[in-house]
Amino acid sequence: MNTTDIWEKEFAERFAKVFDEFKWLYCEVYNHDMQAFHWLVNAMYEYYEARDPALKALDRKRESTPFWYSTNDLIGMMLYVDNFAGSLKGVRQKIDYIRESGINYLHLMPLLKSPKDKSDGGYAVSDFRSVQPELGTIDDLEALTAACHENDISVCLDFVMNHTSEEHEWAKAARAGDEEMRKRYFFFDNWEIPNEFEKTVPQVFPTTAPGNFTELENGDIVMTTFYPYQWDLNFGNCVVFNDMVCNMMSIANHGIDIIRLDAVPYIWKELGTSCRNLPTVHKLVRMMRIVTEIVCPSVLLLGEVVMEPSKVAPYFGSPEKPECHMLYNVTTMASMWHTVATKDVRLLKHQTSQLAALSKDYVFLNYLRCHDDIGWGLDYDYLLSFGMAEVPHKKFLNDYFTGKFEGSPSRGELYNDDERLGDARLCGTTASLCGVEAALKTGDKAALKTALDCDVMLHAYMLAQSGIPVIYSGDEIGQLNDYTYHDDADKQADSRYLHRGKLNWKNVEKRTAKNTAENMLYSAVTRLEQIRRQYPVFTAAAEFEVTDTGSDQVLGIRREYEKQKLYVFFNFSGTEQSAFFDEILTATDLISGKTVRGLSAVLQPYGFLWLLCDE
Repeated sequence: MNTTDIWEKEFAERFAKVFDEFKWLYCEVYNHDMQAFHWLVNAMYEYYEARDPALKALDRKRESTPFWYSTNDLIGMMLYVDNFAGSLKGVRQKIDYIRESGINYLHLMPLLKSPKDKSDGGYAVSDFRSVQPELGTIDDLEALTAACHENDISVCLDFVMNHTSEEHEWAKAARAGDEEMRKRYFFFDNWEIPNEFEKTVPQVFPTTAPGNFTELENGDIVMTTFYPYQWDLNFGNCVVFNDMVCNMMSIANHGIDIIRLDAVPYIWKELGTSCRNLPTVHKLVRMMRIVTEIVCPSVLLLGEVVMEPSKVAPYFGSPEKPECHMLYNVTTMASMWHTVATKDVRLLKHQTSQLAALSKDYVFLNYLRCHDDIGWGLDYDYLLSFGMAEVPHKKFLNDYFTGKFEGSPSRGELYNDDERLGDARLCGTTASLCGVEAALKTGDKAALKTALDCDVMLHAYMLAQSGIPVIYSGDEIGQLNDYTYHDDADKQADSRYLHRGKLNWKNVEKRTAKNTAENMLYSAVTRLEQIRRQYPVFTAAAEFEVTDTGSDQVLGIRREYEKQKLYVFFNFSGTEQSAFFDEILTATDLISGKTVRGLSAVLQPYGFLWLLCDE
């Protein structure tokens, strides 16, 4: 009897729709290895059969509304389980706070098993089927996702696919000489080929982890693009692809709704190239999308691709052959912080115009900051036309945000400071980078108001963009930098822990106490979230374009969807600014409820307007 004869109808119908393309892609990448292909297909059916009935019901619901995630309803929060509530059970106990905060998309930072002293914040996975013991168990994860679903909260989890920890069972066997396991990585017995790779492959961490290879104690050399304890997987080996796809399906079957594909541009390696964004990467991601559409179609793929929007776009695939459902809007985030420092919105206008030209089917995740550093991958060709050369401008930005630049209220620290290239990345919480920390330290009430206004304005800007806004846990109450990592031997070499501090629940309680910074931010941000959800003009499908405000300090954007037209204006300077409209407006200020009429408006320092035009 043919295997397909005993498949459930639902699986068989999904499979039949994509069989020809799936087989063609697999054969092209893996040299027509049909035995490996059939093994994967059988595994897919096993994971489909094992999928909980409640998840299968969710699959069917979302299949009927395929762009359910592109509305103005989803608002996310990123958090480390231990920093937020100690454990997975602790997070479950805090669901009421998560809902109160307007969150229905919960991104749990890496929580699978990894060595404590060599975890890279959880991105060095030693077991894809187990949770870090101090956080709980895989059953606790499943209980949390079930509770989230009961409260209409979708859950995202990182899938670290480029590498494993050196403590993973595959790596341990490879180190011990198992030839089949060695083929799962990139092993060499001398430096000849690694040195050839080094000629064309950029370094990710040139100061803290230079080079792309590590020599082991026995003389073997293994590819380690990120850190020496993270061994790159060889996706040229079909066994690696098959097993990693099974790990992905396992994660999905524990109730995860969004799988974040970590470092996806790096997963295919070829000598003589940069080993970044190679064509085969897209074939692999397309196959992963096909797998989810067959086994667990309610699950979304979120690609971590750190490039400007126009270069990120290929990872969406095409309407006929889609790849990732969602991608990060990384460059706009970095351009926003550039604008905070320079008070000049021209780069942000340029960036927004590029986004406006992309397909409205593309859904970006927008954020002010995340668990990672802020890199200055800006459009320096464009900035040079304003006299902003790359090296001195990066120095200015880093001096500004570390408080070295005269008059700067920002308090951050640098990560991977490369004096040779005049380059570094920035760390810090949103509140500390906006000046809240400095103002609280000096007791300057005027400076505190300015800093809080800046913080709220940035959230208003993020929430007015197309896509899914994601807040980093603690930013909703203005959490400050955590300098205690300097005293922790396991963390002190990595300044990213500056903005990964534990959530202070005593400060969370202050969100309801009048005249506190926590209350001012929390009430403002949650109010903005409520307004965003009320009006379809905030949906990802809306048309938008930059408007000329007559000021290089004020960014203006016009959004239109169906019969709604919205103008949003953001003053990135600490002084009062006049903004001119490109037509005579009669509109309602969605924040104050007041009517605005005329050709211009005055924005207070770090002020903003959300103006809904009257029909």
